Amino acid sequence: MATEEHSEGAGRAIDPMDQFIVKPLFGGDTVHWYTPTNVTLWMAITVLVIFLLLIVGTRGRATIPSRVQSIAELAYGFVHKMVEDVTGKDALKYFPYIMTLFMFIVFSNFMGLLPLAFTTTSHIAVTATLALAVFLSVTILGFVKNGAKFLGLFWVSAAPLALRPILAVIELISYFVRPVSHSVRLMGNMMAGHAVIKVFAGFAAVAVISPVSVLAVTAMYGLEVLVAFIQAYVFTILTCVYLRDALHPSH
Repeated sequence: MATEEHSEGAGRAIDPMDQFIVKPLFGGDTVHWYTPTNVTLWMAITVLVIFLLLIVGTRGRATIPSRVQSIAELAYGFVHKMVEDVTGKDALKYFPYIMTLFMFIVFSNFMGLLPLAFTTTSHIAVTATLALAVFLSVTILGFVKNGAKFLGLFWVSAAPLALRPILAVIELISYFVRPVSHSVRLMGNMMAGHAVIKVFAGFAAVAVISPVSVLAVTAMYGLEVLVAFIQAYVFTILTCVYLRDALHPSH
């Protein structure tokens, strides 16, 4: 009996999915939509860190910027150039929204790599909310800016006339699949990487394979730092592409 309990405890110790469990902050087991949880806490911390970087860190606006101001200006210039290059200058009025989206995702991803932290972007509830917000925003904007001409996005005028209705159905389906792929891509990549790190870390207690496990964790951690940035970049640049389609559906 004791052996079975020990085996179960060891199995739970390296369970890679434990880190994704949503827990109430103030005890209890039931989570309602209004319950403060570890997800709520880490999203609030993420927002606070972004505020400290972009507002407090750039408050002085020195000619010779500090390190914090340099990071903030680099992030600003990076996203600004992305919006201008992908969507066009007429889309720069929507830059604040895209900048906010990028900063929230990239900091959520990076902070999830801290010890004992919670990766909020590993949950579909978070990524789906972000993706649906983008989907609804660009769709409404497309109709507001273009009216019925926005439907031209689904009509491939360059194709033969006989194929256009079929292509229109395909384009329509792919359009409504956008929020699914947009959210699942981010969630899946963040969850998979953290799970692999936890698996390798679980083997660190075994003396024979401990050195290999430490090297594997180090390599995976370095890869996850890169993935954290790339996934934020991919999510943001796809948002820019969708915004371009809304503003210029005939292109």
